[in-house]
Amino acid sequence: MADPSSYRPKPGQVPDSPGVYRFRDEHRRVIYVGKAKSLRQRLANYFQDVAGLHPRTATMVTTAASVEWTVVSTEVEALQLEYSWIKEFDPRFNVKYRDDKSYPSLAVTLNEEYPRVQVMRGPKKKGVRYFGPYGHAWAIRETVDLMLRVFPVRTCSAGVFKRSAQIGRPCLLGYIGKCSAPCVGRVSPEEHRELAEDFCDFMAGRTGTYLSRLEKQMHEAAEEMEYEKAARLRDDMGALRRAMEKNAVVLADATDADLIAVAEDELEAAVQIFHVRGGRVRGQRGWVTDKVEAVDTAGLVEHALQQLYGEESGESVPKEVLVPALPEDTPALNQWLAERRGSQVSLRIPQRGDKKSLMETVHRNAQQSLALHKTKRASDLTTRSRALEEIAEALDLDGAPLRIECFDISHLQGDDVVASMVVFEDGLARKSEYRRFQIKSFEGQDDVRSMHEVVSRRFRRYLQEKLKTGEWEAEEEGGEVAEDDGRPKRFAYPPQLVVVDGGQPQVAAAKRALEELGVDDVAVCGLAKRLEEVWLPGEDDPVVLPRTSEGLYLLQRVRDEAHRFAIQYQRNKRGKRLKSGPLDEVPGLGESRKQALVKHFGSVKKLRQATIDQICEVPGIGRKTAETVAAALAGAVPAGPAVNTATGEIIEDETPAPAGTSSERGTEQ
Repeated sequence: MADPSSYRPKPGQVPDSPGVYRFRDEHRRVIYVGKAKSLRQRLANYFQDVAGLHPRTATMVTTAASVEWTVVSTEVEALQLEYSWIKEFDPRFNVKYRDDKSYPSLAVTLNEEYPRVQVMRGPKKKGVRYFGPYGHAWAIRETVDLMLRVFPVRTCSAGVFKRSAQIGRPCLLGYIGKCSAPCVGRVSPEEHRELAEDFCDFMAGRTGTYLSRLEKQMHEAAEEMEYEKAARLRDDMGALRRAMEKNAVVLADATDADLIAVAEDELEAAVQIFHVRGGRVRGQRGWVTDKVEAVDTAGLVEHALQQLYGEESGESVPKEVLVPALPEDTPALNQWLAERRGSQVSLRIPQRGDKKSLMETVHRNAQQSLALHKTKRASDLTTRSRALEEIAEALDLDGAPLRIECFDISHLQGDDVVASMVVFEDGLARKSEYRRFQIKSFEGQDDVRSMHEVVSRRFRRYLQEKLKTGEWEAEEEGGEVAEDDGRPKRFAYPPQLVVVDGGQPQVAAAKRALEELGVDDVAVCGLAKRLEEVWLPGEDDPVVLPRTSEGLYLLQRVRDEAHRFAIQYQRNKRGKRLKSGPLDEVPGLGESRKQALVKHFGSVKKLRQATIDQICEVPGIGRKTAETVAAALAGAVPAGPAVNTATGEIIEDETPAPAGTSSERGTEQ
């Protein structure tokens, strides 16, 4: 634990100007990022008597070993730089919101020739129009099902679309009128895109104009005695009104706003956001966070705004953002939001009327979310703590294994041998720390030797990271310690327990790998599948945990997750190998040029028959590359002809050969 006075900047050294500062620990890892209107005044607050600081702030300054700062010209620049650094360094003492669930959105892929309507989760993609997020995927599907009657936009996957185009028949939705069937040319790309844009306009809240237009067309059809057309338009209007009824009107028709509410206690906070577009609630989402720094409601709101709009632009940032408390740097936040939207954004606290009433509803949702989170966490925390204590007691460990790593080997009859490493911290999976390995030192099937290699590689990387940070001195002389850039490292943190999928041989191999590297502070055990026995190094008899043991259940979950992750990687690797073609053997020929060659000639068979001059006609293919392609294809053995087993007829190969990659890139560096 460091004394803050040991790294306190000298008087007059810190500038009296806006900027962003970083606290680093003794190993140069960034542990806190903050911004200030005046760096001198803000940093002085951290170096007063530790006893007078907030407990969390005191913990941070005593964990830190140095502080550095970057001066910027405006408060908006400071806000942007702070957001970028928090995202880059993931500091342990900064407030970081995490979604309490993965919220689905309704997406329209306007970046494709034939836009598609679908449910999407995860990070947003460029060129895709999003609506939501929604609480449930089924709510999106119900809305889309109603609207496809009026806006028959494509909803099928690329594979189904391509297949329908090949056979000349649309899918079921095309037959029942819920798709305009652009796959078979019923509408042109321009007409289909216009349908998709109308769909987006309606979802964005511009409903009145479209309904008026439909009503006018219905009356005109009735006057011209086209009663079937009029009835269809009437039913279309009914479908759209039912879709609109699913989103209650809460504010005036033209209102576009996001309402943010916060519920908090001393340790945690919950944030709820309602997205209102066109006066209707179009989406809802929620976050929870541990209050790892001393922060009030205004500070929580500021962090929420950064996370909510840090990656957004254009209409994704609404005209109005309603909050329970205004952050300290409200003018800078207003300017930052306006820059992201491209027009003025109002950030304010609702004082009266419908907006204040709706804000109270959002706040009640936040309170319920926090209460539910605490109930779940208390239950989970109790169970997980008991499981870790049982493991520590059964394996005779010094303390609870807060970080557990599990290794598993996977192959198919000795081919494509791979391994997985999964990480559980505090009894919960930490998927960002998962790693995959290819077995490099030998060919064939040998699970024991594979386990030894993988554990050796993992802990050799750990020792290399310790060498870089100065936590461990190498035996070789003259080696310089590389400066840490503050980013989280892949193998920087050791586990307290290594679990291997297997029995005595695998456990012995893992233990031997650790001993060869001089690692003596990590426990090892194995979990055998047959009887779920726990094996320890050097022991002739297994440790048998009760079937009802929470500790055994946790070990099983860790082992099963490692097995799943290894199987998934092995299948992906095998699939890519099986899809490889003769073009994959051509050195220096990338994916784009392979696809260009196959597209130009129609198939690998026709490419093999082409001359060098004909290959040179393909854009991006020079003479030297053409000669290399021709030589590689001439040396490759062509596949035998396909035969129709019913008629004995030889089927000519005119279909393009799949272009894949011949080698799988190693995922463990």
